[in-house]
Amino acid sequence: MQRVLTTVTLLGLLMASAAAFAITEHLKLVKSPLSGVRFSRVFSPVCHCATDTAVVSVKLRRPDRVTVTIVDAAHRTVATVGSMRLPAHGQHVFAWDGRTQAGGIAPDGTYHPWVHLARARRTYRFTNNITLDTKPPQVQSASAAKTVLLAGPGRTVAIRYAFDEPAHALVYLGDRRIILGRRSRPRDKVKWAGTLGGRPLRAGRYVLSVGAMDLAGNETSAGERKQVTVTVRYVELSPGRIVVRSGRRLTVHVRTAAKRYTWRLGHRHGARRGKTLRLRAPTTPGTYRLVVEENGHAETAVVLVRAK
Repeated sequence: MQRVLTTVTLLGLLMASAAAFAITEHLKLVKSPLSGVRFSRVFSPVCHCATDTAVVSVKLRRPDRVTVTIVDAAHRTVATVGSMRLPAHGQHVFAWDGRTQAGGIAPDGTYHPWVHLARARRTYRFTNNITLDTKPPQVQSASAAKTVLLAGPGRTVAIRYAFDEPAHALVYLGDRRIILGRRSRPRDKVKWAGTLGGRPLRAGRYVLSVGAMDLAGNETSAGERKQVTVTVRYVELSPGRIVVRSGRRLTVHVRTAAKRYTWRLGHRHGARRGKTLRLRAPTTPGTYRLVVEENGHAETAVVLVRAK
């Protein structure tokens, strides 16, 4: 009799295990009522930019009433973003403006979205981080690789920077932003070609200011940017002052990105290539201006001609 009871017990356990296995496998095949959920990773409710709200996007497999709640790291409710009945098609977006139920802006920190489906009687407690960040990035340093940019096709000057967090570099000329860095690194460089709106600037001295925009959209204030000075030139002559006897040859070194340039000295003029310009000085003593020009940009050297 005892042997029969033992056999029956074993059969019962095997059947229960098989049933549990079958139920588990069936549950694996049952698709989740949520077919797609997306979250913002970082945002700033004070940036007045495209990332001033955090977005929770859900997609359903069947109609249901959806309630989206934002909780803090301790799982305390911060705000109920929305509660509404939604159809089973399309991506449905809930936006959190960073405010608490009381109406104030929540403290900087990490938050999580919870999604409750009334019909399915399920609450999805996602651990994905939504970071609220209202602190602007700080520029620790900024400098130009060289103080003089000999501008022209393919010529740029590197502006190196260091921020206190990963951020995009912002470079301004006056109040106008001329560069938005593509990479969001705390240390890197951007390149400037001496242009404004895609057009070459006149030769001269320019003061640029370097700021930063972090991943949340916060920007360094104008007063906290670092200044960088770059002199833009298209032609550089060396030496800039030449003393020569009348009728003798003089030599000027020409630096330019152009392949060809023109020159004018007294009543004479011409066109040349290369880095060295050799000319014969005027026969009449006096002070002359040697003008070298390329594409409308000119540089001048003073030539003092003395009697033989």
